[in-house]
Amino acid sequence: MMSGTTPSDASAYRPRHKDGSISYFTTSVIKKFVDRPTVVAMRAVPRSADAPYSAIASVVASATASTAATVAVANMAAPAVLAAPTVSAAPAAPAAPAADAKAAELKMVIRQAAMIYTAMDLQDCGLDPKAFEYAWRGYHNLVKKGLIHKRAVLSICDFSQSSRNRRMYVIDVQHRKLLYRTFVAHGQNSGDEYASEFSNEPDSYKSSLGFYITQKTYVGRNGLSLRLNGVDPGYNDMAMKRQIVLHGSSYASERYMEDYGNLGTSLGCPALPAEFSGRIIRAVKDGSCLFIYHPTQQYLDNSAVLHG
Repeated sequence: MMSGTTPSDASAYRPRHKDGSISYFTTSVIKKFVDRPTVVAMRAVPRSADAPYSAIASVVASATASTAATVAVANMAAPAVLAAPTVSAAPAAPAAPAADAKAAELKMVIRQAAMIYTAMDLQDCGLDPKAFEYAWRGYHNLVKKGLIHKRAVLSICDFSQSSRNRRMYVIDVQHRKLLYRTFVAHGQNSGDEYASEFSNEPDSYKSSLGFYITQKTYVGRNGLSLRLNGVDPGYNDMAMKRQIVLHGSSYASERYMEDYGNLGTSLGCPALPAEFSGRIIRAVKDGSCLFIYHPTQQYLDNSAVLHG
């Protein structure tokens, strides 16, 4: 194959004595030693300090005579430089910053929550739209992390409501259906009719805000009960140590409220009416998501689950 320069710049490509760089011959040099109309220009032997040009010329002539493949040069105004084609790759589109991707994902989740909330007429059931939005956000993040094993069910205790309301909602996420809506008690030191104070501390007798993953059932002094694993660091991750469980109780009933004015309170557990607790516990056990909501800004701004 042929490679080279025009006669005017041939001197720039003469072999150098010190670094032993490889030289290439131009058309004029090749024609000096070859009498055929077509030639193959071979890469020259590196020129040492003692190697005359005649020795290099003999190498070119010998290689030309023994090579069958040729390249036409007689009508070329200047020798062609044959090289591998250079392909300029288009610059890759800059990756969207992580913050932008996260913001777009959050918008999608909030939009989806609003659609489900409207389609299920949850406003007519008294569920605060923000309670459902935050529940859906946390549920989405926990599913994404693979922490929820029973994805079909999402339960919400809306503690922004009075305890006189049926403020516990068990939602069939798959079929967009409300399975249960019932009373639920909060901790005795969280408030009377309304829950307003929350704690993660043992022996506080307060409810803990945040997201829980339901565990296995057991039978205790309150009958069939369900262990809850709090997965919101700093807000409810002491739940197992505090023995916070879902259970039934007589003080969480409508009759108790009629007798005493308000629903009773617990030692921190979300207690349900005894007549319904068994069915609800069996529906939500073994890895579903439970969210205890209250519009406490400090929690909403700092929950690792909500902002995960």
